[in-house]
Amino acid sequence: MTLVANRLTRTGPVRRESALVGVGLLSRHILRRDRVRMSVWVLSIAAFTAYFTVALRTVFDEAALAARAAVMSTPTGIIMGGPGYGLDDYTPSVAMANEGVTWIILALAIMSIVHVVRHTRAEEESSRSELVRASAVGRHAPAVAALATLVLHLLVIAGAGAALMLLAGEEIAPADALGMMLGCAGSALVFGAVALLTSQITAHARTATGLALAVFAASFVVRAAGDVQEVGGSALSWFSPIGWAQQMRAFVDLRWWPLALSLAATLVLLVVAALLANRRDFGAGLLAARPGRADARWMLRTPLALAWIQQRGGLFWTSLGTGLMFFGTGTMMSSLNDMVSDLVETNPVLGQLFGTDPSAFAASFLGVMALFIGVTAGAYAVVMGQRPKGEEGSGRLELQLAGPVSRWRWLGAQVVIAGSGTIIVIAVSTYAMWAGTRTVGLEDPGLADFSLVVASYVPACLVFLGLTTALYGWAPRLTGAGWLPLAVGFFLAFFGSLFELPEWVQGISPFHWIPDAFGDEYDAAGPVTLAAIALALLLIGILGLRRRDLQTA
Repeated sequence: MTLVANRLTRTGPVRRESALVGVGLLSRHILRRDRVRMSVWVLSIAAFTAYFTVALRTVFDEAALAARAAVMSTPTGIIMGGPGYGLDDYTPSVAMANEGVTWIILALAIMSIVHVVRHTRAEEESSRSELVRASAVGRHAPAVAALATLVLHLLVIAGAGAALMLLAGEEIAPADALGMMLGCAGSALVFGAVALLTSQITAHARTATGLALAVFAASFVVRAAGDVQEVGGSALSWFSPIGWAQQMRAFVDLRWWPLALSLAATLVLLVVAALLANRRDFGAGLLAARPGRADARWMLRTPLALAWIQQRGGLFWTSLGTGLMFFGTGTMMSSLNDMVSDLVETNPVLGQLFGTDPSAFAASFLGVMALFIGVTAGAYAVVMGQRPKGEEGSGRLELQLAGPVSRWRWLGAQVVIAGSGTIIVIAVSTYAMWAGTRTVGLEDPGLADFSLVVASYVPACLVFLGLTTALYGWAPRLTGAGWLPLAVGFFLAFFGSLFELPEWVQGISPFHWIPDAFGDEYDAAGPVTLAAIALALLLIGILGLRRRDLQTA
């Protein structure tokens, strides 16, 4: 950052009349700073589109796709998928657009919100922007640079995703593939502009991110409510940026003009954000921060209470979102049980996933959904396991350790709250799915079986927390690599048997050692072993922090 400030100083006389001086240099700095992060996003989204395209073409035949279309025409399927274009002729490409667009937008929207807040409000909050703004940099240059790099990033993702779809599938229209991906990118850009707006309203990066995510959640609800009212979407669906991408009708009846709605909304939000930026003080939000108590509560003297305050917001929203999602999954069991029966009869590949006993199809499908619960909770564990690195990089950890707080006590508190949150996410998601099955009259598996799911997946997810903590303790620069074991573990658990991988390869995944909670016999040896491994990794991480010097970003 100091190098950027020096270069800006040498660019010549300060042009105070322009609010966009320095956009180019700041954009190049953002691209260089986030090159690894951006590359991972490009590869991840492109790989998702390629995988989904291949899976729909190889695993599902014509009869299976028809059964899938019947499920997606139910209210729950519409909420989780889309408005239902092309259900009469449900080809793999149509299924990709109808079911994949919502989740691609979700990923890209989160990426866009984090990117914008990271390079605008977070920079002001850390006071790094003050150093840059002291040079020849216009008032709006950081915001424009953040949006410009976001646009470039989204275009690269759209191009890469469309290209891999064409390579992975046959008879896919290039225009439709590109239209679908550009529609997703346009909707995500809107939420990036929303994040820029919230960054002007509030003085804290976390609050700005939370407000922008709340807008996304509201958009999802509006889109879902509008699509449920009428096949193909109702007038209410058009009030959601998510609906604009779906209304492009890729692979059914492609139309480009809804993309203009995303561009127009982005432009309006940019103008509003610029007006608000001109009315606020640098480093402050448009809304004044709420004054706190004159005296802190006695419980805030402990690192455990501080860790709870820092993580409670993420825990609440994660539990709420996953609870609603898996409750909806449980309500689909009434139609999914018959669908799985038909699919297994015609597709031996699905028989490897769900078995061949019709009486056990419901339990087999719920077992697959339990794996997704484990992956979701594992992702939460990795995110919270990376929070200590942010505290250390910001310099706040040094202030805490300057008092009567030891390193092991501080990191132990962070780990305890993160681990407890992981357990809560698993429990809320699992019991919400159980409640969903009860609403449609499914009595077996029962509550005891779902409780075994919770007990089984808790140790596996804590292993991911332990791995992230160990990386932070010994090699903080590699903390981001905590995502790799989760990705590998999910792939091996889900596809290991399909690809007939060796047992020792599948054993790399912690999920491989989880017994079937819905089966006839339950072996607790796997979860107990995973619990011991998780505890050892956590202790290794704490020991590593005690032995190394602190670092600051």
